[in-house]
Amino acid sequence: MDIVNSCDPQGPLAAVLEELTQSAEIIGLDDRTLQKLRHPKRTFIVSIPVLMDDGGLNVFTGYRVQHNIDRGPAKGGIRYHPDVSLEKTVALSMLMTWKCAVVDIPYGGAKGGIICDPADMSKNELEHMTRRYTTELIDVFGPERDIPAPDMGTGPEVMGWIMDTYSMNKGYSVPGVVTGKPLSIGGARGRSKATGRGCVFVIREAAKREGIELDGATMVLQGFGNVGSALAELIVPLGVKVIAIGDVAGSIYNSGGLDIAALKRFSDEAGSVVGFPESEPLDNGDLLTLDCDILVPAALEGQINDCNAADISARLVVEAANAPTTPEGDRILNERGIVIVPDILANAGGVTVSYFEWVQSLQAYFWTEEQVNLRLEDVMTRAFENVYDEAKKRDLDMRTAAMTVAVGRVAEAITDRGIFP
Repeated sequence: MDIVNSCDPQGPLAAVLEELTQSAEIIGLDDRTLQKLRHPKRTFIVSIPVLMDDGGLNVFTGYRVQHNIDRGPAKGGIRYHPDVSLEKTVALSMLMTWKCAVVDIPYGGAKGGIICDPADMSKNELEHMTRRYTTELIDVFGPERDIPAPDMGTGPEVMGWIMDTYSMNKGYSVPGVVTGKPLSIGGARGRSKATGRGCVFVIREAAKREGIELDGATMVLQGFGNVGSALAELIVPLGVKVIAIGDVAGSIYNSGGLDIAALKRFSDEAGSVVGFPESEPLDNGDLLTLDCDILVPAALEGQINDCNAADISARLVVEAANAPTTPEGDRILNERGIVIVPDILANAGGVTVSYFEWVQSLQAYFWTEEQVNLRLEDVMTRAFENVYDEAKKRDLDMRTAAMTVAVGRVAEAITDRGIFP
């Protein structure tokens, strides 16, 4: 398990379980169902021997956790990162269960990962590691069982390797085994920007209800990867000024608003936003506490915590990352009246379009990008309205309301199916 720091005393799994327990009490969930939801259905740990380019052998550790499959097959990303751990993977699999339920798509939650640093590995080494990981889990994955997707450190190319490895073992092409794959082998149009686009839809809806005029509003963005860059690109046409952006190397600031198109070109070449000519350097520690209307954490877990939540000045926090706010940080923000759109709602655009891709792969019938985006808007808008109405009806904050909606839907499925045998 991870060693936790003073700004995240609970750790990721304890935080997720606390949210589950709180939601269960609010909706009056029976103890039998609660006990089932507190435990993942299946946990897999695999050793992955890989012949490295220098002739040596590295044995990597990989995980796949299926939290719940009562509403449908397991769904969740695969992460390549040095900080991957079993505890985080279990916690993220639970979050995937709630995420799928809150947008009402027929999946349960899963998560996977390999402890590695993809930046220090060649493409050849990454491919061999991916194919061996897939082979070790060949009886776990499947379009009716468990459908992986990209996460941190992975992308369409990795999904293509997984699909090919799985298909070679089956003896025929199985495009529905993964989502987030290249268009040439059954990927969905619009998938690459789906998480960022979904965030924009919920920002738009939240701003309406909180009286924030987007035309002229200021935004601070932590993270400029696939999600953050797409979100920034899509929010600017609504009149929002993105005044500061940070990544792992540092942060930049421009009070008049950053030129997102130019910044994306710069970042793609330089590998970071740091050094962008039309900006001032900013310490990463000061990024989240800048004065702004909308704050979007789109990086790692635990970024808003008891060490900085009291200094955050945004009116609206939208969680594009998974679990970027610790429970103590969440309590502080709520006490200060700052509205938080939680991760299981705000960043569910990715899994929603993954669901669309899976449906298209199974049917071998593909939609236009316009159709994908319109259906995504419908799902995200409806999900936001459901959560917002729940919050008003029960006098809850948005995170708790999203959890009560999600937990209630999963609990209903468990009750209707019963406990086998």
